[in-house]
Amino acid sequence: MDDRYRFAEIEEKWRQRWESGDPYSIPDFSDNPKFYCLEMFPYPSGKLHMGHVRNYAIGDVVARFKRMRGYDVLHPMGWDAFGLPAENAAIKHGIPPAKWTWDNISEMRRQLKQMAVSYDWQREIATCHPGYYRWTQWFFLEFYKRDLAYKKKAPVNWCPACATVLANEQVVHGRCERCGTDVERRELSQWFLKITDYAERLLRDLQKLQGWPDKVRIMQENWIGRSEGAEIAFDVVGFDEKITVFTTRPDTLFGVTYMVLAPEHPLVDKLTAPERRAEVEEFVRRARNLSELDRTSGEAEKQGIPIGASCVNPLTGEAVPIWTANYVLLEYGTGCVMGVPAHDQRDFEFARKYDLPIRVVIQPEGAAINVRDMTAAYDGNGVLVNSGPFNGLPNKQAIPEITRHLEKMGLGKRTINYRLRDWLISRQRYWGCPIPIVYCKGCGTVPVPEEQLPVILPSDVAFKPSGQSPLVDAEDFVNTSCPACGGPARRETDTMDTFIDSSWYYFRYVSPRDEERPFNIDAVGRWCPVDQYIGGVEHAILHLLYSRFFTKVLFDMNLVNFEEPFANLLTQGMVLKDGAKMSKSKGNVVSPEDIIAQYGADTVRLFILFAAPPERDLEWSDQGVEGCYRFLQRVWRLVNSLGDEIRTAPAQPAGYLVGVNRGLRRLTHYTIKKVTEDIDERFNFNTAISAIMEMVNGLYQYRDRVPAVDRDPAVLREAVEHLLLLLAPFAPFIVEELWERCGCQGSVHRQPWPQYDPEMLVEDSVTMVVQINGKVRDRVLVPADISLSELEALILSQPRIQALLEGKRILKIIPVPGKLINIVVK
Repeated sequence: MDDRYRFAEIEEKWRQRWESGDPYSIPDFSDNPKFYCLEMFPYPSGKLHMGHVRNYAIGDVVARFKRMRGYDVLHPMGWDAFGLPAENAAIKHGIPPAKWTWDNISEMRRQLKQMAVSYDWQREIATCHPGYYRWTQWFFLEFYKRDLAYKKKAPVNWCPACATVLANEQVVHGRCERCGTDVERRELSQWFLKITDYAERLLRDLQKLQGWPDKVRIMQENWIGRSEGAEIAFDVVGFDEKITVFTTRPDTLFGVTYMVLAPEHPLVDKLTAPERRAEVEEFVRRARNLSELDRTSGEAEKQGIPIGASCVNPLTGEAVPIWTANYVLLEYGTGCVMGVPAHDQRDFEFARKYDLPIRVVIQPEGAAINVRDMTAAYDGNGVLVNSGPFNGLPNKQAIPEITRHLEKMGLGKRTINYRLRDWLISRQRYWGCPIPIVYCKGCGTVPVPEEQLPVILPSDVAFKPSGQSPLVDAEDFVNTSCPACGGPARRETDTMDTFIDSSWYYFRYVSPRDEERPFNIDAVGRWCPVDQYIGGVEHAILHLLYSRFFTKVLFDMNLVNFEEPFANLLTQGMVLKDGAKMSKSKGNVVSPEDIIAQYGADTVRLFILFAAPPERDLEWSDQGVEGCYRFLQRVWRLVNSLGDEIRTAPAQPAGYLVGVNRGLRRLTHYTIKKVTEDIDERFNFNTAISAIMEMVNGLYQYRDRVPAVDRDPAVLREAVEHLLLLLAPFAPFIVEELWERCGCQGSVHRQPWPQYDPEMLVEDSVTMVVQINGKVRDRVLVPADISLSELEALILSQPRIQALLEGKRILKIIPVPGKLINIVVK
């Protein structure tokens, strides 16, 4: 038999055989335990990169392992297929977005099959398919019925390069997260989902997610941003208006010396004095063109201007000037901020810049602050001063007391505020899910009836270099009839944020061809929530938060009986080369296909799993890839060389084993235990593979050093078969071939996972360190069950120890069972 490792032939052989048999499809219902393993589905860009390979290899090991342990494993794949790159391809190359997307899907599906990822391809979905986005539109209408979807005019983040609106989460350091262009602020009429209605539940239920990384939970907690405080009303002098502020520091209320409104606040226009109007309007115009980061970052210059009006501090009765400033945003809090420069650093810098009063109302215990000497705000704890009846109170105690006083006087109330804003879902793009809304002059905003879904995205559209959505000019799409009155109406031309599509896709996998409902409720009850979700930490705030929100709404709709979609989350690290993330611009990209062509898919999988723990970044190493290839060649040669010997061997070792045969069997069962625990409990794939490598070394030593007459064929057969079973999730092609060559029946991937025998882990001999007066003098191999008296006699009988003790008197012997024995002499 040819013993050369011809990986290309082997992988093609088994790829074809697996595809013809569809081995990974799974029934919706059975009596077996279930396990739903899911990697975040990709955008079909056309080519897998090493980050994809790592993500899917991790998930595939988990899926194959659980399958071998007797679980029905749901392991599906699909495509997050709407998005801007397809539209850019249409503009740049004249390729219709649908063709570009479906061609890319075909190519990436081929690549995933090349990697032997064990997906149930019968459940494949694509979010751009009308059979999928019909139900995305249905969910929008359900949200709309429940007042969770609404349209309003609001300042938005606008990317001029992408010609579309971005959610707050899609703006990174003031730039579009996709193209890097500086983001502008515009005011547009936009659709939102009311995620803020679920802020408290989203925050509270983070405690349920014990299977998530702490860093992800902390990121979501900070993004939701719960703050307990008070809303306080300030009367505007000369107007029948109130300015309401939210503050977590009502203990500083007596220190307010000015009020600031966001430039977009409607009261700015209403309250501005005539003589100030031109200057204020120019300031507002400039502030609105700044990005949110430019206005709020710690390094940004704080700029403001008085509007010529004042309001009254409800506790002191003092009138304080009203300003508008660039660092206050309308959509955060109430869009108004009370200025307390003595006790807030931002307010302090603003007051110093514009020569506004600074009033100290909290003094540290046993010290006094002089305003003239202040170089920074004092934001620590202390005792209230200059605070009327609250003087002398510790500020922590003053917070609830001042709040109660405001409530009693009708001047304020306790409240909870969240940093989380409602989810802006409108996108001025073509390649997205159409929003199922029409506008009728007589009836207003009208939802498309369910029986008219899906609202199909038209294909005969013209793309313009300006980036404007072609839907605006698609007359056959835009012009329609009103579902309510039958009169002329116009369709909504915005499409939905693609994060809508990915917020429920994991439910669709359980019944992907269901035409009557988004998913089979009973099947979701069987499979969901997802047992293990795998993807990048970059999705901690966006996709993961939105999916949690969707699931809670579906729970309230009685469509699911759980509130969290993903029980366990693994966030894998990036794949780096030369210390940097792989990217075309850096010229450090390694193509998975090139490496597969050179070494085979099993080598790529093995390296990507062996090089680092999954949650850490992985540094690409050509030498590491070569090392994994050599290891697989060693496995190939080893198993082929022993094939004849094990094919005729008994299935199970018989009788009590001693010596090298017992040693090999102990190594086998130790490796089973190690690999099982590393996969199941810790996801330490690198140490699991290392243990398999040690087992291969042990098998080579057994083969090369133990004469054939002294070998136990059953022990050898058990070791080789278990080696293949343990390696199967990591390197499925080579193992399937070797399994067949060894004469084993069925697919190796359908065999039960091996169990270790605890009795085989017990050592029958141990190495004892021998010390004399605490210094190591020798090491002696002794039976593991030796008594202390026998141990002393055995050690003292050793010639080397006798020579070292000659002429000395033994004072005492101190044994540490199983480890060492110390002989104290004089």
